[in-house]
Amino acid sequence: MSILLEKVFVGLPKRVGEKDADHPMDREWTSAIFKEPIQGPVWVSKTGLNGDGVEDTEHHGGPEKAVFAYSIGHYTYWHKEHGFSQITQGGMGENFLMEQIWEDTVAIGDTYQIGDAIVQVSQPRQPCWKPARRFKIKTLAILLQNTGRTGWYFRVLKEGFVEEGQTFSLIDRPYPQWTILKCNEVLHGGKQDFAAMRELADCVLLAPGLKETLEKRLAKREIPDISNRVFGPNE
Repeated sequence: MSILLEKVFVGLPKRVGEKDADHPMDREWTSAIFKEPIQGPVWVSKTGLNGDGVEDTEHHGGPEKAVFAYSIGHYTYWHKEHGFSQITQGGMGENFLMEQIWEDTVAIGDTYQIGDAIVQVSQPRQPCWKPARRFKIKTLAILLQNTGRTGWYFRVLKEGFVEEGQTFSLIDRPYPQWTILKCNEVLHGGKQDFAAMRELADCVLLAPGLKETLEKRLAKREIPDISNRVFGPNE
């Protein structure tokens, strides 16, 4: 089955909202989630796409989160199942909008040739409060993680030019058992499966930052407080 790069999006941080708004969801904030489609070849480097950027460098960007990918089919789901017509393509802040691929069909370490570049799946996205703020849907981060429709990140093994309409060619799949969906179940499932966490943390090609998160959870053996991540200043 051919995996299509439907669209490519880039964007730099910008400030939106009202500084003194009464409602938290209307207040001023800065993010690079507002991305626009780009036509023609775009350079993909070890740290991301030319013309793209991040605002929160602690949680976004860097070599392990160089490219954020999302499935085009999820937008149909958000429209039909939840009536979120305001969530349009590019709305999740993705760089690569991909067709014929889902969280249960892509796994940690999957390596693809796309255009002149070679990219490798590094980790699922852990949903935060920013898509919720953008679309004024307070529970959106919870919905993203509970449905498993999180998207995933690529690290870039070989830099090169990429453009929409090209297809992904799978080069290697070393950890087929660690699909993004399975990772999400381990990270966000109601049951704290510490044995599965140990196995995932030991996956060689999992992003080091997520390994560290898992190691901390394994050390504490307790359910993490996710309220700051999923609700943040939207409360």
